[in-house]
Amino acid sequence: MSEIPDSLPDLDDLDGAFVFHGRRLRDGVGLGETARFHDDLWPLAPAALQGQERGLTLRFDTVPPRYRVAAKRVCYTALSGALPPDEIRPSIVSIATYFYSIRFFFRWLEDDQGGCDLGEVTAEVLEQYQRFLLERFRSRNRRHHLRATVVLLWRYRHGLGPGGLRLDPRSVDAWSEPYRDAPRENSTARIPEEVHSRLLVWAQRFVDEFSEDILSSVKRWDPLRRCHRSSEGARPRNARGQAQARIRDYLEEALRLGRPLPGVAGQPSMFALARTIGCDRRALDAHRAAIRSAAQTLGVSEYAYLNLTIDGRIDGLPWLEGVCLDPSRDDSITVLTQMLQAACYIVIAFLSGMRDSEVKHLRRGCSSVERDGNGDTYRWNVSSLAFKGEREDAGVPATWVVGESAARAIDMLERIHRDRAHDHTDWLFAPIKAAPGAGSAGPGGNAAMTLAGTNRQLNRFVTWVNDYCAARGRDDGIPDVDGRPWRVTTRQFRRTLAWYIARRPGGAIAGAIAYRHHSVQMFEGYAGTSESGFRAEVEAEEALARGEHLLAMIDRHEHNDLVGPAADEAERRLRELGEQVMFAGTVTTDRRRLLRLMTRQDPAVYPGHYATCVYNHSKALCRTRTGAPADAPDLTTCKPLACRNVALSADNHSAWRTELTAIDAELSSRPLLPPLMVARLEQRRDQIRDFLNRLEESR
Repeated sequence: MSEIPDSLPDLDDLDGAFVFHGRRLRDGVGLGETARFHDDLWPLAPAALQGQERGLTLRFDTVPPRYRVAAKRVCYTALSGALPPDEIRPSIVSIATYFYSIRFFFRWLEDDQGGCDLGEVTAEVLEQYQRFLLERFRSRNRRHHLRATVVLLWRYRHGLGPGGLRLDPRSVDAWSEPYRDAPRENSTARIPEEVHSRLLVWAQRFVDEFSEDILSSVKRWDPLRRCHRSSEGARPRNARGQAQARIRDYLEEALRLGRPLPGVAGQPSMFALARTIGCDRRALDAHRAAIRSAAQTLGVSEYAYLNLTIDGRIDGLPWLEGVCLDPSRDDSITVLTQMLQAACYIVIAFLSGMRDSEVKHLRRGCSSVERDGNGDTYRWNVSSLAFKGEREDAGVPATWVVGESAARAIDMLERIHRDRAHDHTDWLFAPIKAAPGAGSAGPGGNAAMTLAGTNRQLNRFVTWVNDYCAARGRDDGIPDVDGRPWRVTTRQFRRTLAWYIARRPGGAIAGAIAYRHHSVQMFEGYAGTSESGFRAEVEAEEALARGEHLLAMIDRHEHNDLVGPAADEAERRLRELGEQVMFAGTVTTDRRRLLRLMTRQDPAVYPGHYATCVYNHSKALCRTRTGAPADAPDLTTCKPLACRNVALSADNHSAWRTELTAIDAELSSRPLLPPLMVARLEQRRDQIRDFLNRLEESR
């Protein structure tokens, strides 16, 4: 048992202490505006330095009174107090999580243990708590975190004084349980290809095809909104005669053009008419009969108020009939601007490799371009803040190299905020309020949308697309997975991009990404640094893809049929890999075990389109450059017709035969090719034939 220090400040000394005195606060927040120790509510927003973080509050009035001071002491220690040796000060989000778990434990002590003091908690009590958790929660992960918080009470015991825990819960035999998931690889789900291909296609449609109509509706609404506000304020009213003339002119023009009146459910809207005409609503009273008559002749439409001509097309037809103001409808300006923001997030997150916190800190002016001598853009750079793994809680500046599609999405967000908010905020992912009924930023003062808010918006986007397709009989909606809609989260985009770059499948995604060019671009920026970790994710996916391919070859005994100068070596290496698999019981669907196997027992066999590389650095023709790393081949400079590291599979043979057929077709094409081109093609054909003939003779 460890002795608990008695150097804790007296409660009277802490009572008036500001709980954030040891932390950096948000810009514009003074310490005097924040919570003191004696308060029962500790709003955490002043110390939440990331713009998208929720404004959480520690509510100590929900903790049993007997344990309230202890809960405050632990949270105060984590926030600003003296930490135990080798402890790192937790993040604001972590402290909020600790609070909920501590409160859970204290409530259990109150209800199940008669409110015993922390100093009276024995090994038997802790064993009872463990049994309670096993009965109450099926999730091993949940039980682990609840137990870990009780361990925190022990680690922070110096902050609790003599009334703290008297024993380390980890010393209790029955306290722990096997935690099979630790250590664990990145368990974030990858978005299935059939889901993500449609998701990205629709997001790009919004950015490239639909956005101008949505922005036009925002521009139309803005003067109408201001007109409405001024009519309720001090704007001088039109002279009665002038207002009557404008009303008559409006109705006559509507009848002449056959334009419906603004309204809903078959009834004209007097408020909408007054705003459109620019008169007081009461001025319409004298024209009610004429308005009803015009409505019977022309009809009414919710789209007539904004009177927007739809320019965006899908399959050659307008993508919408119009845009309305009713926020409950999918074709309202409110919903459409939010869907456009969600579409921009999808494009940026997937085509940049940025984490959610990094995307959320994009601000106006964050995008820049680099041009060549002809003035053509060849690189798009994006600046934001990086947080994970950084020492600064407020983040450090970082630059990403992105593709043109992501740059267009950023430009679209800047236009949304310029047209919608008149640059009142420079946060590109600030909550959008574009029309009546739209939401605003949360009470915690977060400048950008929260993680939960973005996840809701992303899944609302999926629902919008599927409802749109169902209403129009389209078959290109976003499909369900196992009979249910796939739940999209922000964390999935980065993992999914790493998978695509590593495996380079075809389909719709291939049209959006030039895989190699895109990965090279990204690795030139922050995404390629060790701090980002994205390169490591891609390399892990590449190793998994290669491992799956090799195990499939072994299962089909294809490694026994390889030919070429390195065929025997390939067969030996893959036979040994197969033996390791049999010994370890690894299966291709077990990502963690397969990745571990490829890390420890990598056979250095690299399947390719034209050749299977059996890598040996001393023979490799791809590694002639000075300073090039020697631990893997450079497949971009592979010389399969000459290298001694080459073995050919049946698929490789087929690829060469296909190329020979293509060369023969080009040589026999009309009009005839230039002589130099003919000579080069004939030389290439002869080299391939000689190569294949040599392999046949060596069988």
